Amino acid sequence: MLLEAHELAISYGDAPAVWAASLSVEEGEIVSVIGPNGAGKTTLINAVAGLQPFRSGRLSFAGLDLSTVPPHGVCRLGIALVPEGRRLFTRMSVEENLDIGGYRGEARRARALTLERVYGLFPILRARRRQLAGSLSGGQQQMLAIGRALMARPRLLLLDEPSLGLAPAVVEQMFDIIRAIHDEGVTILLVEQNVAKALKIADRAYVLEQGRTIASGAPAQLLEDPRIQEAYLGLREA
Repeated sequence: MLLEAHELAISYGDAPAVWAASLSVEEGEIVSVIGPNGAGKTTLINAVAGLQPFRSGRLSFAGLDLSTVPPHGVCRLGIALVPEGRRLFTRMSVEENLDIGGYRGEARRARALTLERVYGLFPILRARRRQLAGSLSGGQQQMLAIGRALMARPRLLLLDEPSLGLAPAVVEQMFDIIRAIHDEGVTILLVEQNVAKALKIADRAYVLEQGRTIASGAPAQLLEDPRIQEAYLGLREA
């Protein structure tokens, strides 16, 4: 198993945000995590990225206990996060933002090759490589955030709400890009509120509610669950 989380509990001070959250990701999969606002999805993915400590439970990557790894070490293991809201350096150029993603040794050595790969996925970034990141459209900024993460040459790519705030046509393009990245051999853990898209692209999925994993399985199995249909797809039994 590439990534395994078991009964994770995460708090902000004394306020619990996640408890009893479990999931696993095998090499080569796309795994989606769905759930309502406030369910703890971002908190969970930030814990995997090493940005949020967990209070109890187990979290391992390629058999290594992540509780023993500092945040910068998580990236060195091959985990890269595309955070909600992109968090670009808006006063730096597109290419400068991409270079920041490739700081670890292995990534630096492969910089030219990886940069070409990113520009192949996102031709608009090549065309605007000298443009300030803050002047890009929302969709282009999301492409840049994903490209920056890919510059780290990750073994596991974490995507937190990649379609948030994007126009429908751009959302379609974004999910096509996610498929293309996966087809290149990158394992993906996706947190996404667009449930239909998240389930369509996934090999397996988990449902998080109030900080707990309440359901998991193949997308087709979850889509047949009346609770999922009503709560997330707006469907009701006749």
